[in-house]
Amino acid sequence: MEKQNIITVKNLSAGYSSRQSQTIVFENANFSIAKGEFVGVLGPNGAGKTTLFKVLLGILKPVSGEVTVLGEKCQSSSCDTNCKIGYVPQRHTFSLDSMIEALEIVRLGINGRKMGFSLPATARREKEEALEMLKIVGAQDLAHRPLSALSGGELQRIFLAQALVGNPDILFLDEPLASLDIRRENEFVKLIKKTASARNITVLLIAHNINPLLPVLSKVIYVANHRVLVGNANEVFTSAFLTKLYNSPVEVLRDSYGRIAIIGAQEGGHDHNHG
Repeated sequence: MEKQNIITVKNLSAGYSSRQSQTIVFENANFSIAKGEFVGVLGPNGAGKTTLFKVLLGILKPVSGEVTVLGEKCQSSSCDTNCKIGYVPQRHTFSLDSMIEALEIVRLGINGRKMGFSLPATARREKEEALEMLKIVGAQDLAHRPLSALSGGELQRIFLAQALVGNPDILFLDEPLASLDIRRENEFVKLIKKTASARNITVLLIAHNINPLLPVLSKVIYVANHRVLVGNANEVFTSAFLTKLYNSPVEVLRDSYGRIAIIGAQEGGHDHNHG
């Protein structure tokens, strides 16, 4: 039986407008994502990966084209509340030096912006649900630690727990591996995959480096040179494919472990493996 599409994008162009001008970030994107797929979103800095997320979340209106998420056409910022979506942004609105406990951060995913002011019975239920989410990501022992005392890897587990509140159908994760070392990158990707598989969640994850994602990927969305191209990792990460995309020579090398290095696709001094 064919899996149902949970995201469909048709002839999508996206960009930003000011009074004087309009900047197109990418144009004419077409792809679909099925329920339960694990999708890596890759490409150089500034190519439009976060812009794509904003359009899919309904935060940014498309310049043209059509976006359907969970059966709803996303035309306004209502989509991210109507749709069952968990979102971990690249930058968080609260200070990471904060003394707020991890449990309270996860509770924010349940009750929106209210912190600690629920009725006693409601507060108890919220705390139980928040603890359950922390258990799922293996972080229950961090429940009463303040954010300021957590490492990068621990913080990402807390934000993942918050995004899992409400049992979402889709997780949008914007650079969750950015502050992690190689071992923790691999561990965190395995945790996301295990959690998503158990709950049949579709995952879209923005990353700089393809390598930690290779064992779990269903497909790759590659954003570069004002274009959005989709395929599996073996289709996308070839010298011929990326040379054509960039209109300049790009070499894809694989080591004996199957890890990928991309040579020649540095835009703005960005290197895929290190940036």
